[in-house]
Amino acid sequence: MAVSFDNEHIALLTQHGKERVIAPVLEPLLHCRIEHVSGYDTDQLGSFSRDIARPGSQLEAARRKAQIGMRLSGLPLGLASEGSFGPDPFTGMFLWNIEMVVLIDSRHDLEIVGIAQGQARSADKLVNNWEAAATVASLAGFPEHQMMLRPDHADDPRVCKGIADWESLQQQFALTLAQSASGQVFIESDLRAHANPTRMENIRLATIDLGKRLSSYCPQCATPGYGPVKAITGLPCGSCHRPTSLARGEQWHCNRCGHDETIWRSDIKEADPRHCDHCNP
Repeated sequence: MAVSFDNEHIALLTQHGKERVIAPVLEPLLHCRIEHVSGYDTDQLGSFSRDIARPGSQLEAARRKAQIGMRLSGLPLGLASEGSFGPDPFTGMFLWNIEMVVLIDSRHDLEIVGIAQGQARSADKLVNNWEAAATVASLAGFPEHQMMLRPDHADDPRVCKGIADWESLQQQFALTLAQSASGQVFIESDLRAHANPTRMENIRLATIDLGKRLSSYCPQCATPGYGPVKAITGLPCGSCHRPTSLARGEQWHCNRCGHDETIWRSDIKEADPRHCDHCNP
């Protein structure tokens, strides 16, 4: 199926400045124009300040945003991104960020998703004095990474968002502490994209992944979006030759025709023994 994005206009619904990292990646690659769509409060689909819970999955939320952007703009192509946070997949001790950027092409009934992930820059704590709050903010990368404050506990609906400088943080801390019945303030990272440069970088990387998939065509039906969907583990240890948890290949899949292919790694044949559960238990 011949699909081209040359000179196409693609709607991007966002109110958090994501066009700043998405457009510079896709416009030169696809020779398209990213049209920033506003006028819709995307926080209504779920917010990282926990005001509104996100219904459905991360992908479903990104898909809804893209579809709303297409409807508002009248364009047949739409883009949107959605993030999620949870424990890291290695130790479970750190906050982990997964970003998805989805492109929907209603002309060809296509949906293609780019993904990137990594450790989040984040901190949160219940504190009762300014010095402790300032320590948490410093650990979170403030002021580049913005902060939020709530009186009493992590789920108090009285939230002050988007605090971006030390003077404002100290003033808002005093005001929030005065609102608190327990004499405590919950300080936490603002995880909205425009307030968190680490998350914005992951959105950029997810867009790069999307671009790679859009430039990868299925060998069976020539549809773009052909790419890896599953890692095949078992790269042998260089010392004992037992299988490790490292990938020795990837399973590639086409969503259009269902074609599958295993791509084996060519860059490395053996794993460092430090990744082997037998040699390094």
